[in-house]
Amino acid sequence: MGIGYLCANFDGMEFSIQGSDSKSSARAGILTTGHGSIETPVFMPVGTAGTVKAVHQRELKNDINARIILGNTYHLYLRPGLDILSQAGGLHRFNNWDRPILTDSGGYQVYSLSARRKLTEEGVVFQSHIDGSRHQFTPENVMDIQRIIGADIVMAFDECTPYPCDYGYALRSAEITHRWLDRCLTRFKETQPLYGHQQALFPIVQGSTYRDLRIQSAETIASKGASGNAIGGLSVGEPHETMYEMTQLVCSILPTDKPRYLMGVGTPANILESIALGVDMFDCVMPTRNGRNGMLFTSEGIINIKNEKWKNDFGAIDSNGLVFVDSQYSRAYLRHLFAAKEMLGAMIASVHNLGFYLWLVREARKHILSGDFASWKNQMVLRLMQRL
Repeated sequence: MGIGYLCANFDGMEFSIQGSDSKSSARAGILTTGHGSIETPVFMPVGTAGTVKAVHQRELKNDINARIILGNTYHLYLRPGLDILSQAGGLHRFNNWDRPILTDSGGYQVYSLSARRKLTEEGVVFQSHIDGSRHQFTPENVMDIQRIIGADIVMAFDECTPYPCDYGYALRSAEITHRWLDRCLTRFKETQPLYGHQQALFPIVQGSTYRDLRIQSAETIASKGASGNAIGGLSVGEPHETMYEMTQLVCSILPTDKPRYLMGVGTPANILESIALGVDMFDCVMPTRNGRNGMLFTSEGIINIKNEKWKNDFGAIDSNGLVFVDSQYSRAYLRHLFAAKEMLGAMIASVHNLGFYLWLVREARKHILSGDFASWKNQMVLRLMQRL
């Protein structure tokens, strides 16, 4: 299916704020897309290659009630490829997911493949990690690719700076990200969605850990009037205090009536602290990646289920009775599955962790609406950081 060249409705998404917290910048909202509404704050499970690893769509919908998932532009472009996705009618039909999808721009993969790419004003030439073949991403074709994937929310093409990086590099990177954004906006406005639902484009704030660059970037992004805005280039190794400082600074500049998406963050404590700073949307591979390696997040703290201490602990995974999988499995049984290298162990742990993350942001929303978020958050952060 080709790219259409009729003027598309730029605002393919609506966002309304239902309540806010008087002692922080936390807000509770509703984000409406062509595939349904999403209550915020929201955590978005990461489905890199069109699937959330080790988790069935049935579990995403029924057990943990994920309202939106992510797809990865770089990985989907390489495999299964645009021809297959186009023939399927987009990613929603290809992976049988009828709720909203967000796709990243591939910028982070370009950052992580620094040894395999060359960055120029035109875009990025890179080698596939699969077969070494050479490809190019430009602001224009990244918009076209995301049209073909068909996500409800698409990201502008950017460069994610490493940490640490010197001021000159961060400045040049932010400036090229802004120039690429203008090209993304032009291409996005001159093309149209392909599958009968609107798509919204989010620009990305960059600037590394330099206050003046973050301010300049946030002001530039805010001036574009996009449906929502993202904060990139954090959670790449900088101290948590620095991440919070940059997040708070950027949130003070980005429009209050548009959703704010903090990309790639983070731990449960990171998420609660960032909600308090005014962030609405999060994604991170941590719940599934750590789950596959035996680390479980619970309402009382963090469990390494591989430890000997859980060998004969027949209590529930979460001591407060939070159950996110289809059966109540004990810590002892889950430890046994990991010791025996049974795939079910990674599956249970992944669903549990995702369920916990989604429970956490929904609890945050409840406390924002009830007016006691700040005090609840302060208590929860201390508990969530404990190692059990």
